Amino acid sequence: MKATSQYPKEGREVAFFQNTYVVKDCNNLILNVNIFNMIDYNQFNHFFFVGIAGTGMSAIAQYIRGVGKKVSGSDRLFSASEKMLIQSQLEQQGIECHPQDASGVDNTVDVLVVSTAIEESNVELQKARSLGITVMKRSELLASISSLCPTIAVGGTSGKSTTTAMIFHILRECGGDPSIISGAGLVDLQEKGLPGNAWNGKGKWLVIEADESDGSIVNYHPAISVLLNVDRDHKEADELMRLFSTFKANTTEKFIVNQSHSVAKQLSMNTQYDFGVENEDARFSGSNFKQEGFSISFDSNGLHYTLPLIGRHNMENALAAIAVSNAAGVSAEQCCEALKSYRGIYRRTQVVGSAKGCWVIDDFAHNPSEVVAAIKACQQVGKRVWAWFQPHGFGPLRFMHEELETDVQKCLRSDDCFLLSDVYYAGGTVSRDVTSDMVAKKMESNGANVRFFADRNVMLPFLKTNVQSGDVILIMGARDNSLTDFAKHIYNEVLTD
Repeated sequence: MKATSQYPKEGREVAFFQNTYVVKDCNNLILNVNIFNMIDYNQFNHFFFVGIAGTGMSAIAQYIRGVGKKVSGSDRLFSASEKMLIQSQLEQQGIECHPQDASGVDNTVDVLVVSTAIEESNVELQKARSLGITVMKRSELLASISSLCPTIAVGGTSGKSTTTAMIFHILRECGGDPSIISGAGLVDLQEKGLPGNAWNGKGKWLVIEADESDGSIVNYHPAISVLLNVDRDHKEADELMRLFSTFKANTTEKFIVNQSHSVAKQLSMNTQYDFGVENEDARFSGSNFKQEGFSISFDSNGLHYTLPLIGRHNMENALAAIAVSNAAGVSAEQCCEALKSYRGIYRRTQVVGSAKGCWVIDDFAHNPSEVVAAIKACQQVGKRVWAWFQPHGFGPLRFMHEELETDVQKCLRSDDCFLLSDVYYAGGTVSRDVTSDMVAKKMESNGANVRFFADRNVMLPFLKTNVQSGDVILIMGARDNSLTDFAKHIYNEVLTD
């Protein structure tokens, strides 16, 4: 049996035949072929998540629990003697938490959910296989969830979490009551005692992040998609373009891109959907950007927008959210009003505290473009920026070290200082042919103001001696769950002691 349907996407035809989607353009050229053997998650009752404390896993676990399924999970960080905050928050929602020793995997479990980081040797995966339990990847489960409701998917190499949160906030403020599965906690949801990265709404839309780092972005078939940027991160540019091209082909209604990004704009479906900065080709173009303290403002289509955030990059994120929300039926005027009350998300230029005329800011930045954007945002606040960065793995550092060495140096002012510590190591066999001290030495040889502290705690006396009133201490990195506590420790030891 074959069914075809014409979507409003520049004459493209999507055919479904024998579990295969075939997408063709108006010249009958095949743009994408996607084998679509999706498992309907509704047929299962009990889901067990391996690594449930991770942001991506915990978000889907909460959503699944919110639709009435039984949910349990494990994490290597869980301890019987002292509960992590995320463990307590999950248990308060009725999610059972176990140590990662297979004790929670039994015959009552219908599905074991794993990420791409889980190896075949994992004891819980092995036990699930021995018991004949269905195994699903996190992205497969998210694809199954999103297939059952109109979905808005946010893609790009930077800014996904912020833009996802902004779209959710706009739709919610305008009475839409959407759902969200995100990669970071929203502040207003965290204030309800939740992790903040998931919400089960009663409205039409589900807003999700579409991750390109593991290639899972090709699994989704959203109604509306947005592509923020395409910068070398995790994968080479040509591979990223293949993934994002499939992301576009799989979108059933509107595909929105950043016309200000030279690579992303190549995938534009229709400029009347797009956004950009001072770009006449984009329908939603921003101009007159200003940052005053911890607030930004800009103009677009005759409206003046203000948001309680910092950074020019957040104007682009906001413009993307406006374009997407408009495609979902929200007027620009409504977007303008809603964004005034946007509260931000966890570890995205998040203020830890201020004392002695100085600020400590915590940020998730982990690739060169994000590191540069965070530094530039803080430069508008502080006379000097002490920008500390902990690379989130030896593999990622090897991949990005050249851009990190050159791009960061270009953005530093004469009085700013870039601080590096040892790579965060999460275990496993890995090549250590590129290290943080090698990067620091290379930058120093090129004239950059950089300091290397193998042990990040040794850096605190240095900061305490050198930080002056008007400075900003910026903490950057990913994967390491202790970074927020480290930022608080710096605030307490350097600024308030």
